[in-house]
Amino acid sequence: MTRTIEELIPEYIRGLPVYVPGKPIEEVERELKIHAVKLASNENPLGPSPKGMEAARAALNDANRYPDGGTLWLREKIAALHEVSPDEIFIGLGSSEIIDLASRVLLRPGTIGLTSKGTYPPFSTAIRANGGAVEHVPMCAFAYDLPEMAHAMTSATRIIYLANPNNPTGTAFGAEEFERFLSHVASDTLVVLDEAYIHYAERTDMPQSVELFRLRRNLLILRTFSKVYGMAGMRIGYGIGAAALVAAMNKLRTPFNVSGVAQAAARGALDDHQHVKRCIEANQVERKRIVEEVAKLGLKPVKSETNFVFVEAGPEAKGISDDLLREGVIVRPLGWMGFPEAIRISVGATEENNKLFGALGRVLAKREGKPELTAR
Repeated sequence: MTRTIEELIPEYIRGLPVYVPGKPIEEVERELKIHAVKLASNENPLGPSPKGMEAARAALNDANRYPDGGTLWLREKIAALHEVSPDEIFIGLGSSEIIDLASRVLLRPGTIGLTSKGTYPPFSTAIRANGGAVEHVPMCAFAYDLPEMAHAMTSATRIIYLANPNNPTGTAFGAEEFERFLSHVASDTLVVLDEAYIHYAERTDMPQSVELFRLRRNLLILRTFSKVYGMAGMRIGYGIGAAALVAAMNKLRTPFNVSGVAQAAARGALDDHQHVKRCIEANQVERKRIVEEVAKLGLKPVKSETNFVFVEAGPEAKGISDDLLREGVIVRPLGWMGFPEAIRISVGATEENNKLFGALGRVLAKREGKPELTAR
């Protein structure tokens, strides 16, 4: 019997969930014919690094040429920054490509990938897409339960995915807790530590991940230019890992995976210390405002170490998000990430956050049949 192409697709791939991106602001404005603000995708409201953009514009003059396929200049710059070897640096399409490649290198049927419930969905997708079985450990107070994750490890566990700080809950674990966890991890199990939001963390005891990497070679650290550097549209990030692992991932990536423009922008952004400082400081101020004002309106924000705030909104979370959308404020309902009674609000610019507070007050008041609530 002749089979169709669809029937030839393995079941473990057919059954994979589709990543749900935030709704584009242009689509909302076109549909509702209103001016909207997007507080759904954890983007940097202050825009991209000026030095990064200056370098990107210069690189456009060579857009007729293929980019540096080995990303040598950028790897050398990042290696010098972290005092590691360039052979220990992998340049990828944000963190996303590296998350997948780590599983492609290490997993096969019969192996296990370990992660947490309530964390970044592409972790589980990478494990399943590459033939591994996913083991999920429940969270504790919206944070990783590292002791329980340590208990869940078996001889078949080949890769562990952690996000610190975590997306979507915004929580983070400290150095002592992480080092205790690492002491239970076998040398043939890779720990992928996604630090996309590390610049925004205010905890004073955050793990010194690169120092730990020097002691434990089964650690792969992920960083991105999408957040504090403001270059999400450039799709560029990097990993710090053992040279043998990096070499294996390089065999699997597509040729010229990162554009020359993105590479140039990243090199320029690394020198833009003033922009990074400004973004961190602005985020601290506006994140605090969001936490305070949302709490005044009766919702329950969770302490955040990121550029977003996870908010417990109750059974009407999805409806509140839909109502805010009609008010021109795009936030992220989190049912698809395992939290049907929560929303995630990205930290915007002052004016954007002011619009959020006004809209949220009107939405909640209407739902409660009360006069308009005000947060400010």
